[in-house]
Amino acid sequence: MSDIRIRLTARQHADLRRHLFPGDGMEAVAVVLCGRAASLTSEILLFHKIEPVPYTACTRRKDRIDWRPTVVEPFFREAAENDLAIVKVHSHPSGYRAFSHTDDDSDVNLFESVYGWVDSDRPHASAIMLPDGRIRARAVLVGGAFAPVRHVEVVGDDIVFWSDGPKSAIPAFVERHAQLFGSGTTTLLGCLRVAVIGCSGTGSPVIEQLVRLGVGELVLVDPDHVEERNLNRILGATTEDARHGRLKVDVIGRHIARVGLGTKVHEFPTPLQDRAAMRAVAASDLVIGCMDSLSGRHLLSRLARYYLLPYVDVGVKLEALDDGTINQVAGSIHYLQPTGLDFVDRGVFSLEALEAEDLLRSNPDEYRERHARGYVRGVQVDRPAVISVNMHFASLAVNEVLARLHPFRMDDNKEFGTTRVSLSHSQLECEPDELAPPRTLASVGRGDIDPPLEMPGLGSLP
Repeated sequence: MSDIRIRLTARQHADLRRHLFPGDGMEAVAVVLCGRAASLTSEILLFHKIEPVPYTACTRRKDRIDWRPTVVEPFFREAAENDLAIVKVHSHPSGYRAFSHTDDDSDVNLFESVYGWVDSDRPHASAIMLPDGRIRARAVLVGGAFAPVRHVEVVGDDIVFWSDGPKSAIPAFVERHAQLFGSGTTTLLGCLRVAVIGCSGTGSPVIEQLVRLGVGELVLVDPDHVEERNLNRILGATTEDARHGRLKVDVIGRHIARVGLGTKVHEFPTPLQDRAAMRAVAASDLVIGCMDSLSGRHLLSRLARYYLLPYVDVGVKLEALDDGTINQVAGSIHYLQPTGLDFVDRGVFSLEALEAEDLLRSNPDEYRERHARGYVRGVQVDRPAVISVNMHFASLAVNEVLARLHPFRMDDNKEFGTTRVSLSHSQLECEPDELAPPRTLASVGRGDIDPPLEMPGLGSLP
């Protein structure tokens, strides 16, 4: 059976908590319609729509709640039509941390009805919210059997994981990390699946740090081969790799295996647009983007919204004049959360620039003609790359991930939606994240749909 995970946004969690704990000490209940993501032996239930069950439709007590599922039958119908999941969440105001026998009976009866509506054996789930906001969950399988949920992930300014699984011992090579971040965060890193898109300039040092931090699994996506010009920035790559034109993900995977710290690697030597690669990224716990292309970053931000992924993006900008004078050495770290602004809304690039880059890739002759006539701005295709600069910004990206998992900054994480650094001007500026426009929020947590990400150019789901 697949390992089952649940993911929701911090805003969804806050909305749910307000309904489940109205302040009267009585239990309350809500039903959540969830998108799905399935890959790499994982099935992830993604919060999409929350339907609070009205208090007037329930008989509420301090240790029990009774209600008629008919009040949420429209949700069951929508789940059946779109192969969505149902998650029932109710509160335990007493703080009782386990599912009661009453909960067992209630879940069996409810999900027998759900499976009657939904013509699929894919899992649904039941969850308890405790007064401190923590969520404990279990999957409910066809036939009424219960199965564990690997973890519940809440994605917001902070990234929070709740798991009831056994705690493994901390390997010796990360004991020094535990001295700073504690055993909880250090153990958590060993349970995470992190996707890295782009495995060269900044991607290679990002991957190296994640391995030595003890991250459990890596999903690596990069279609390119090692060339001699890459040897200045891909850790573990050799002149022999360049001579044979070996795939970057293969070279890095071999390097990680040789290091031997136990990180499992899933290699995808394809563009991100490849269906298997997108599914594997969607099934990851967080993603780090290390791409130059605007189209790749735009696609990844869209993927993060549909699949509720926390997304850290790292970009480097080096500009030198013909006489060798350095004009600019700068970079940025963007933290994108599903309900926050995307790159276009942040002003990082425009839709016109995105269209120009797509035109250059799909029809170079037409691009050159439009550029000569001034209809499109030039697209930079061959950027300088310096390993010391790349490593600096790669470290900032990894530290951004750590700060979200284990907040250690003096200011709240909400103040760090974007971090811009200029090494040439010795400047560092931070900007807070903001809520995305309403037009984009309807896709939050939608998960697997056809066509993927509502982008016809990506084809249909297999």
